[in-house]
Amino acid sequence: MPDAPSVTELLSTAVGALGGQERAGQVQMAEAVTHAMEQDQHLLVQAGTGTGKSLAYLVPSLLHKDRVVVATATLALQHQLVERDLPRLVEAVKDSGVDTSYAVLKGRSNYACLHRIREGVPDEQGALVELPEGSLGKKVLELRAWAEKEVEGKGSGERDNAPRHTDREWRQVSVNHRECLGAAKCPFGQECFAELAKEKAHRSHLVVTNHSLLAIDAIESVPMIPEYDVVVIDEAHELTTRVTQAATDELWAAEVERAARRSQRHVEGDQANDLADASDALRTAIAEASPGRFERIPEQLSDALVLVRDAARACVSAYPKAGEDADAGLTQAKGAVQEVFATAERMAADLDSDVLWMSEGTERMPPRLCVAPLQVWGPMRDKLLTDKTVVFTSATLMLGGDFASVATSVGLKPTERVLEGAAPAPQGDAMPWRGLDVGSPFDYGRQAILYVAKHLPPPGRDGMSKATLDEIIELVDAAQGRTLGLFSSRRAAEAAAEAVRERLPHLTTLAQGDAQLPELAAQFVGDPHTCLFGTLSLWQGLDVPGDTCQLVLIDRIPFPRPDDPLLSARQKAADQAGGNGFMQVAATHAALLLAQGAGRLIRTHTDRGVVAVLDARLATARYGSFLKASLPPMWTTTDPAVVRKALQRLSAER
Repeated sequence: MPDAPSVTELLSTAVGALGGQERAGQVQMAEAVTHAMEQDQHLLVQAGTGTGKSLAYLVPSLLHKDRVVVATATLALQHQLVERDLPRLVEAVKDSGVDTSYAVLKGRSNYACLHRIREGVPDEQGALVELPEGSLGKKVLELRAWAEKEVEGKGSGERDNAPRHTDREWRQVSVNHRECLGAAKCPFGQECFAELAKEKAHRSHLVVTNHSLLAIDAIESVPMIPEYDVVVIDEAHELTTRVTQAATDELWAAEVERAARRSQRHVEGDQANDLADASDALRTAIAEASPGRFERIPEQLSDALVLVRDAARACVSAYPKAGEDADAGLTQAKGAVQEVFATAERMAADLDSDVLWMSEGTERMPPRLCVAPLQVWGPMRDKLLTDKTVVFTSATLMLGGDFASVATSVGLKPTERVLEGAAPAPQGDAMPWRGLDVGSPFDYGRQAILYVAKHLPPPGRDGMSKATLDEIIELVDAAQGRTLGLFSSRRAAEAAAEAVRERLPHLTTLAQGDAQLPELAAQFVGDPHTCLFGTLSLWQGLDVPGDTCQLVLIDRIPFPRPDDPLLSARQKAADQAGGNGFMQVAATHAALLLAQGAGRLIRTHTDRGVVAVLDARLATARYGSFLKASLPPMWTTTDPAVVRKALQRLSAER
C-alpha cells in the first residue's frame, strides 16, 4: 500500500475529525504498535485511563497489511469499539484509501438458532407454546419473535441485542457448537446468524472478538476465527482469567442423567440406561465427597468418573450416523453425551496439568465437579505466541512497578524482553517482546491522595472491627457521600452499608444486591450525596467520572481466599517449582485488583479525591511496597486528619 498514510498522519486525521486533542502517549503507543506489527515482535503496552488507547491500536490495525483481530474481555468494551469507536474512525478516514472493513465475532451460543426457533427440539420444546403467561414459554415466544424480526431487518441475532432474559431462557433459542447441525445440513443454513457473522469476518480486515473465543480458536485448536496475522488483546490484565474460564469444565449428576434420558429415544441398546446408572453412581460419590480441591481423587469418585466416561463413550458409539436429513433432536442429544464424555475423561485423567475440585451446593445449584488448567501460560506460548504477533494492552499491566508478572502469566519470559537500544533478542525458541508504559494524561500527584489507615487493627476473619466501621463513618461523613466502597465480601459490604445508614441517615446508601448494577450506578451518578458499596464487579466494571465519586474505600488488600481451589493450587505449584508462590500468585492477584479498584477514582482531568485503604498491611508488610508500586503515583499519607480535611474541602467546593 505505497500511497497509504503513515500511522501518525492517519491518527492525526482521526483525532481531528473526532474533535479530540493529540496526546503524546497515544502517538507513542500507535508508533509502538505499528513497529510491533511490522517486526513480528510481541508488545506489552500500559496506557492509563484517558490515553485514547483504542484509537492507538485501531489505526495501526487498519494500516496493517493482513487481517488483525482485536479481543476484549468485557462486553462493554466490545460494544464501545463496535458501536462507537470503529464507526467514527471509519467515517473519519474514509478518504484515506485504507481498508476499513470490520466485523464482530462471538461464540455460536451467542446467536439465536433459527432451526431451534422454527422447528424446536421435540423432547424439550414441543410444549413451550402451551405454557401459561409469565412462564418460561412466554419469554421464549418473545425471543422467537425477536429473532424473526432480526431476520427481516437483517440484524445480527446476537444475544446482547435480545429482550431481557435469563440463561435458561436463552438456551431454549440457541445451540452450542456440538449441538449445531452444520450449515450444510441445516435447512436454515443460508440465514443462520452465526454463519453470516463468520462470512462477514472472512470478508473483513479487522475482526473484533472476545478473550474466550480467541482462547478456543488459538489454544484449543477449534477453528472459530478466520486466518489472521496479529491479535491486539485489550483489557489484557484479564486474559489469563478469561482463558482459564474458557478451559474450565463442569460436571454434575443431573447433567449426566439428562444426557442419558435424551439418548433413550435415539439409542436402541442398553447404553443409555448404562449412562443413567452411571449418573446415579456419580450422585452418590459427590454426596460422599467434601467440597474443595482434590489433591488426590477419592476412590469412590474416581470409580464413578471412570464409569461415566466409559458409559458416555459407549453411548456416543451407539448413536446412528446422521444422514442427509439431519435430525436436530439426535444431533443435540448426541452433543450432550459427547460433552459428558469429554469432561469425565478429563476429570478421570492424571491431575498433573489440571486442578479438580467440588463446589459448595446451594438451594438452586447442586454441588458440581469443576476442572481447570493448573496454568495457561504454556498453551498460550505454544499455540498463540509462536504463530501470531500479539499486542497486549491495558491500564494495569505493570505490577510491582514492572511487566515481569504479567509477561510471565501470558507465556513470555522476562529474559526475552528487548530493551530500548539493546541488541536484538537471541534467535531460536526465544520470543522477543517489548514493554512500554506510555503513562497517563492525569496528574495523580495533584489529583489524588492514597490514604493507608495504618492505625487500624489488621483485618480478621470475624468481620470488620468497630474501629474500621468508625473510620468508614468518619471518611464518608467528611466526603458527604460521593463514596464508592469496594469490599472483599458481600457480608462486609452489607455491614458497612448498614452502619452508614444508621449513623449517617441524611445520606443515601446503596449496597450491591439492592437492585441491578446499572440501576444502582444510575442512582449513584444522579445524587452526589450517595454511597455505593459492593464487591468484585464494582472493582472493575464501574466508570463514574466527575463529582459523583471523590472517595474510593477499600476495606482490605484483596488477596484470594486461602480455600480458593485454583489459586491455592497455583500457589503451591509455584512453591514446589522453587519460586515464591505467595508473591507470584496471591500478591500479584491482589496488586491487580488494587490497581483496578484505585483506578475507579480518577477518570477525567478534573476528577479529584481519595483512595482510602483500610488495611494497615499496605504500609507495614514487606509486600506492601510491591502492592503500592502497582498503583497510580498518588500522593500518600497515613494521617486520618489530613484526609478528612481534604475530603471536607472537596465537599465544600461542590
